[in-house]
Amino acid sequence: MSLAPASAAAEFLRGVRTVSPILVGMVPVGLIMGATCAFVGLSPLAAGLMGGLNFAGGSEFAALSLWSSVPPAAAIVLTAWLVNSRHIVLSAALTPWLQSQPRSRALAALFFMCDECWSLSIRDCYERKKAGVPEDEAFSLPFYMGVGGSLWLSWWTSAVIGCALSGLLGDLRQWGFQAAFPALFITLTAMMWPGRRRCMPVLVSGAAAGLSSLALSTPLAVMLGIIAGLASAWFFIKGGLRWK
Repeated sequence: MSLAPASAAAEFLRGVRTVSPILVGMVPVGLIMGATCAFVGLSPLAAGLMGGLNFAGGSEFAALSLWSSVPPAAAIVLTAWLVNSRHIVLSAALTPWLQSQPRSRALAALFFMCDECWSLSIRDCYERKKAGVPEDEAFSLPFYMGVGGSLWLSWWTSAVIGCALSGLLGDLRQWGFQAAFPALFITLTAMMWPGRRRCMPVLVSGAAAGLSSLALSTPLAVMLGIIAGLASAWFFIKGGLRWK
């Protein structure tokens, strides 16, 4: 990686190029989300607002699964919070890299944070640091916004299109597009694989979420997976234990 300073525009475009392969998988999922919004009676405007303001696909699908003619607002809010609770851990991991940024920019970065944006940006920080960039300069805000802005724009626009054209698109699930969402997370996990000595929290979290989903709802399974992952991280890393 070149250490020569790059312009903000060049860094932004680098972020767009980096995230482009992920957008291929995100757009069909956004179309499915929009079509689901139409199925429960929401307008394209509502689908766009849901995707643009919440910007967290898992919680949106969970909320739509609870939607009815009189939506149970408290249940939807709680479910969305449970599914999005993983962002507490993600933002805590990202915060040290944002300390050199003005508060307004840091808050803007956190708004655009999602699993894919977090993963690509954290990896970029470590790669820049290994290449010799000072730690307080390793975080590239233009690169981050290129990644996060592209994801955000493609997500809510595809939701609007999916909702508006739901009658023409039909049931996209028959083509297997719903597999794109878990495939994205599997790819991101592989990209961020911490190595054998630090992989136990990942394995424990995945196993806990998968097994508990057999008996519990998806939001509760996600929450249990997060708790199990944090607990195992303490035992295997903070506690000095390692899987040989």
